[in-house]
Amino acid sequence: MKNNLEQLAKLVRYHILTSTTAAGSGHPTSSLSATDVMTGLFFGGHYHFDLSQPDNPANDRLIFSKGHASPLFYSLYAAAGKVSGEEILTLRQFGSRLEGHPTLEFPYTEVPTGSLGQGLSVGVGEALNAKLDKLPGRVFVLLGDSEMAEGSVWEAMQLAAHYKLDNLLAVIDVNRLGQRGETMQGHNLEDFKRKGEAFGWQTEIIDGHNLEEIDAVYKKLLSEQNGLPKLVVAKTLKGKGVSFLEDQDNWHGKALKQDELAKALQELGEVDKTLVGEVQLPEQAVKPAPLPGHPPIKLTAYPQDKTVATRKAYGNALVNLAAAYANLVVLDAETSNSTYAADIKKNYPEKFVECYIAEQNMAGMALGFSRRGKLPFVSTFAAFLSRAFDQIRMSQYAAGNIKFCGSHAGVSIGEDGSSQMGLEELSMFRSVSGSVVLYPSDAVSAEKLVWEAARHQGNVYIQTTRKETPILYAAEEDFPIGGSKTLKFSAHDQATEIGAGVTLHEALAAYEELRGNIPHRAGLPADYHGMGQNCMVGKPDSGQ
Repeated sequence: MKNNLEQLAKLVRYHILTSTTAAGSGHPTSSLSATDVMTGLFFGGHYHFDLSQPDNPANDRLIFSKGHASPLFYSLYAAAGKVSGEEILTLRQFGSRLEGHPTLEFPYTEVPTGSLGQGLSVGVGEALNAKLDKLPGRVFVLLGDSEMAEGSVWEAMQLAAHYKLDNLLAVIDVNRLGQRGETMQGHNLEDFKRKGEAFGWQTEIIDGHNLEEIDAVYKKLLSEQNGLPKLVVAKTLKGKGVSFLEDQDNWHGKALKQDELAKALQELGEVDKTLVGEVQLPEQAVKPAPLPGHPPIKLTAYPQDKTVATRKAYGNALVNLAAAYANLVVLDAETSNSTYAADIKKNYPEKFVECYIAEQNMAGMALGFSRRGKLPFVSTFAAFLSRAFDQIRMSQYAAGNIKFCGSHAGVSIGEDGSSQMGLEELSMFRSVSGSVVLYPSDAVSAEKLVWEAARHQGNVYIQTTRKETPILYAAEEDFPIGGSKTLKFSAHDQATEIGAGVTLHEALAAYEELRGNIPHRAGLPADYHGMGQNCMVGKPDSGQ
C-alpha cells in the first residue's frame, strides 16, 4: 500500500481542528496526540477492514477505549472517504451520528466508549472469540495513559496473556497530560514497558510521531505469532501539530476559537482535502455464521417430591442450551463449582471461559463476545456483580445481548454473612434500560427461564439461590417474560402475599400460618385459603 501517510496525518489533523471548532467543544488535543499512531495503523497496510462491509467476520477490529478522542476516530473515516466534509462539521450536534463519544449510531463503532478503562476488556473478548472461531482478524485497542490507572485495564492484560492472545494489539497514547495536569507516569515510558512485560505482553516503546518508527513497530509485532499479546507504548505530545497547544496544560476538552483555529491551520500548512486514504482489505471473506432461531426447549426432569437448588437448574439448562445454540459461550469468575456453570465446562469445554476473580473484565469480555454474535452467559455470586455495574451500564448502549446469572442471592445464604449476600444487584439490573430481571422460585421455573433469557434479545439478569427448594410447578408450565404466577387463592381473600425466588417459599409458609390463624381471629369462613404470588419476572419499566 502506497498511501502518503504524512499528508493523510495532516488531513486528519485538519478535520480534528475544524470539526471541534465548529462544535464549540470536544477534545482536539487528546485527538492530535494519537493522530500519527492511528494514521500509521489505519492507512499503513496494517489494519485490514472492508469499509463496505463493517460486519465482515474477517475484518480486524478497532476499539477507541479513550472514547473522548472521537474527533480523531471520525476524522480517520473522513480521510478514508466514509465521512463527508460536510458531515464531519456536524460533530457533537443534536441528531448527528458523530457524537461526543463513539456510539453505534456511527456504523464503524465497534463498541461505545467514554467510561474509561473498559475498551481493552471488550478487545480481549473479541480477540478470544476470533481464536475460538479460528478467524483471521486482529483486534486493536487505543488506550489513553490516564485510563491506565483503572484496575479493569490490568484485569484485561493479565487474562489476555493467560489466553495467549497474540491477535490483540494495544497502543497506549502516552501524551503525559490528563484532564487536570500530569498523569501518574507522565512520560515515564519505561514504567509502562516494565508493567507490560510483567503482565506477559510483548512491549515496544516508540516515538508516537515518527511515522517510519510507527510503521516498523507494527510490521514487527504483527508478524510474530508467539502467543504474546502486543503492546505499543507511544510517546506523544498532547496537541501535536499546533505549537501553542503542544504539551500545554489546561487545553483538555477545549475547542479552539475561530481566531485560534485560523492560526493553527496556517501553521498546519496546505492540506489536500481531495486525498482519500486506502484501507487494506481482509485477505479472505468470511460469511457470518447463521444465528439460531428458537430451537425447541429441552428440559431436565425434576421429581415433584425432590428439592433442587435453582443454581443447579441453571447448570442443567446451560448444558441443554449448548446442544441447541451453537453460539453459546459461558463465562464464570472462578465460582463455576458453585454457580454450576462447571456443568458446561465438563460437557462442552470449548464453550466455557474461565475469567477468574475479575468481574469487571468478565463483563467487558462478555460484551466483546456479544458484539461478535455470541450468546454469552455470565455467572458469579450475585453480590459480586455489583463491582461490574459500570461495564453492565455501558453494555446497554452497545445493544448488549448478555445473560447474567447471580447465585447465592439474598439473606438465605445466612452463615456466610452480609458481605456475601446479593441484595443490591437486583435493583441495579432493573435500573439498566431495556434489561429484564428474572428470579425463579424452583428448578422448573429456573430452567425454563434460562431458555426464555436465551431467546430474548437484550440483557437479562437471572438470580438463583444456593439452598434447595421444593418443586412448585409442573413440567408443562410456561413462564413468559413479564408474567407472574398465582399459587393460592380463594373467593374470600383479604390479603395478598407477593414473593419471588426463595422469598416465595417464605410467603407460602406464611400463608399456612395465616390460613390457620386469621379465620379464627377475624371471623373469616373456614374455607379461607389465602393468596400468594410468584412474581418472578419483570422489566425495569413494568412496575411489577
